[in-house]
Amino acid sequence: MFHDRIPAALEKLPVSRARHDVWAALLPRRSRTAFRIGLSAATAIADILVIVSVAAGIDAAYRTAFDVTGPVAGHSGSFELAALVALFVLLTNLVREDYHIETLLARRPHLRRATTVWIGAWAVVLLIGFATKTTHEYSRLVSLGMFAGGLPAMLFARATMLRLVRSAATSTSGNTNRVHLVGYEEDIARFYAHNDPEALGLRVIGTSYLRQVDPTGDAAARHAQRSEDLDLAVSVVRFLRPDDVFILLPWSDASDIERCIDAFLRVPAALHLRPGSVMDRFPDLALARVGRLSGINIGRRPLQAGELFLKRSLDLTLALIALVLLSPLFLVVAALIKLDSPGPVFFRQRRYGFNQQPFGVFKFRSMKAAPEEVFKQATRNDSRITPIGRVLRRSNIDELPQLINVVLGEMSLVGPRPHALAHDRSFENRIALYARRHNVMPGITGWAQVNGLRGETLTDLDMQRRVQHDLHYIDNWSIWFDLRILFMTVFSPRAYENAC
Repeated sequence: MFHDRIPAALEKLPVSRARHDVWAALLPRRSRTAFRIGLSAATAIADILVIVSVAAGIDAAYRTAFDVTGPVAGHSGSFELAALVALFVLLTNLVREDYHIETLLARRPHLRRATTVWIGAWAVVLLIGFATKTTHEYSRLVSLGMFAGGLPAMLFARATMLRLVRSAATSTSGNTNRVHLVGYEEDIARFYAHNDPEALGLRVIGTSYLRQVDPTGDAAARHAQRSEDLDLAVSVVRFLRPDDVFILLPWSDASDIERCIDAFLRVPAALHLRPGSVMDRFPDLALARVGRLSGINIGRRPLQAGELFLKRSLDLTLALIALVLLSPLFLVVAALIKLDSPGPVFFRQRRYGFNQQPFGVFKFRSMKAAPEEVFKQATRNDSRITPIGRVLRRSNIDELPQLINVVLGEMSLVGPRPHALAHDRSFENRIALYARRHNVMPGITGWAQVNGLRGETLTDLDMQRRVQHDLHYIDNWSIWFDLRILFMTVFSPRAYENAC
């Protein structure tokens, strides 16, 4: 067994002799702990100050504009609203641990999370006002101003605090977690290949490499070798006093993992198990309980019950409104299709939906009517496409009847585009995780389509890029992501590229 060289600064550590040195050993990094707590508190205080400052500014503007005088702000209710909103924001972020340094250092969608909390806070304030019949006591103009002005101010403050925290918590600042790694040489090499400790907010202060043992050798000799390695590793960890010890052994070495756990539970450091490359493939692993059964959760349901309700509510509301508003357009398009070529107005084709359940998708017919025999994908300048059909396809109008599928609960406004059954069967066997697209409702539009990935797929690479965008959407879904895609579908030039 061998170790990385001990840093020179640590080689000169004085030996604790007096009683106060014992307490120093128990709390060796008090200044760092205080600094980290201070950064967390500063982030929370920044949120409160932003809310109060915006309330004060809106209140002052309201008083000036409407010549309101008096020492009390009861005319507008701005400070009462600010107190309620600040309380909800603070409590929510505390419960979600958004003020923890580890959370601030993580590459999470912080600004999106802050936006969600802000909107939730105002929803709670409105609910409280409605329940207590006190909404009339607050100025609507002031409330709207606080809501509209507070969000960008809070996002700016949070972005500033994130930059401050990440610049303060570097590997050389002494404010990051000090980590010791234990494992086989190839596992530790893999850890460094896939992770940048500084980017993770860590400082690796030591590494203990365990020797590989011959599985066919004498059992007593193997046991003695592993005991020697672990005794030495524990001695080094006691000397370096890291905050955390990571055991990097693979899953297959269950007995060695058990012995490492028994050995390092004897030292005053947090102990973490990071077995093999599975942690790199699934970066969001979490310990979960199902009933009384514990396990490592490597993937949750694509959408939770509350998220499904929110998405379905948005789909149904917008789809019904769109069908009413677009009904004149539907009549015009139907007449043009009938005048352009003989055949039905709508084209229906079976597609796979959620959980690979087949359904019939509605589209305006854009090709010459013909019996559906063997599936043939539409290509650029396809002779089967009618003149009016070409206009419909390039403007995406041919997809609008799928609003009916949305109302029927077969599709969503946003999601992976459903492909013909023959397409699905073909690509499912050639592209990894292709079928995972069916873990959510298919959509009229999607993240792939608004990025120009639509139309003819000439190669597997074309479909692979489309699938990657679909999986990104599934793994990063939010209601704001849906609204962004809907906006891009209408206004982004890329959403109209590659139509055929």
